[in-house]
Amino acid sequence: MSLIATTPELHAACARMARYAYITVDTEFHRETTFWPILCVVQIASDDEALAIDAHAPDLDLKPLFALMADPKVVKVFHAARQDVEIFWKLAGLVPSPMFDTQVAAMVCGYGEQVSYGELVQSICRVPVDKSSRFTDWMRRPLAPAQIDYAIGDVTHLRDVYRALLAKLKKSDRLGWLEDEMRVLTSASTYEQHPERAWERFKNRVRKPRDLAVLMEVAAWREAEAQSRDVPRSRVLKDDILIEVALAAPRTQEALGNLRAFPRGMERTRAGEDILAAVERGLARDPKTLPKLERARGGGASCAATVELLKVLLRQVSDESGVAGKMIATVDDLEAIAATDRADVPALQGWRRKLFGDRALELKQGRLALTVENGKVIALEWREGERAAE
Repeated sequence: MSLIATTPELHAACARMARYAYITVDTEFHRETTFWPILCVVQIASDDEALAIDAHAPDLDLKPLFALMADPKVVKVFHAARQDVEIFWKLAGLVPSPMFDTQVAAMVCGYGEQVSYGELVQSICRVPVDKSSRFTDWMRRPLAPAQIDYAIGDVTHLRDVYRALLAKLKKSDRLGWLEDEMRVLTSASTYEQHPERAWERFKNRVRKPRDLAVLMEVAAWREAEAQSRDVPRSRVLKDDILIEVALAAPRTQEALGNLRAFPRGMERTRAGEDILAAVERGLARDPKTLPKLERARGGGASCAATVELLKVLLRQVSDESGVAGKMIATVDDLEAIAATDRADVPALQGWRRKLFGDRALELKQGRLALTVENGKVIALEWREGERAAE
């Protein structure tokens, strides 16, 4: 057990960690009552040591840690990195780089979709993960020895997981595939908060330009309000109520208060006034300036049947390659491919096209058939000779 609680200790520890090619990283944070995560503990490990950093220690300066996260010579290994990285982005305006996410790597290596840390440790290290402090209060001080041991355990096993997955990626010549995915996780734009884009989470819930315009304004208000008050979005306005307001577009206190799910009395508060003002801004928008709403793709029953066949092919390719189907193509990708051979989707680009996209187009064009042998889906090329020659 090793707990860092002073700046000199942290500076010395980070200097030691910076001498290694990689370190493993994890965080413990609190977010139940806030919009922004509150960092409580940071765990880091090299090949030779593992330690925890008490982010709530009095007068502790985290700058040495931030410098380590930005060191281009040290790979930072996380599992399911997005929320951890969001914390560093909020506190220091940086995205740890270079980065390796073992959850993403596991999807490439045949461990299924969104495999948990515990499942990976059990599969690779053959040891169970201690879950005794999983729901502990990381805000409370002092930290108990059991809490610190639990936290550090999250980065010690991660070293073995990282080495095993890296070896698999190199052996299968798929390391480049992971690097493509890491570009998204290491892009600052992934973590930037833009209230004006909050509506995108609900873009499939509206069908009319007027509804979209109101949704954009009300969603932007809610996002900005949650950020400024540092409370969860649902504390400001729940999702279902947000959609109800967008569809009903109430223009008076009475109309707002009469909405079925709207909190009683809220229409008479400042928040109620803000919502009505947002509705008015939405109704005043020029429909020509709005983003185009995605319509159901054409093709009718024929297109729907093609999508179903593509789903079968995706499952077959996923089973054959060991890559999680969710990582290869989404349902939206399949629908776009069913509609046009020139769809601008990830499944028709890069390694995904080589693995699945080309086969999907062959299936559409009648140059590939699907059959079942011994209960297993098999893809049959109609031009095996030509494909082999390629």
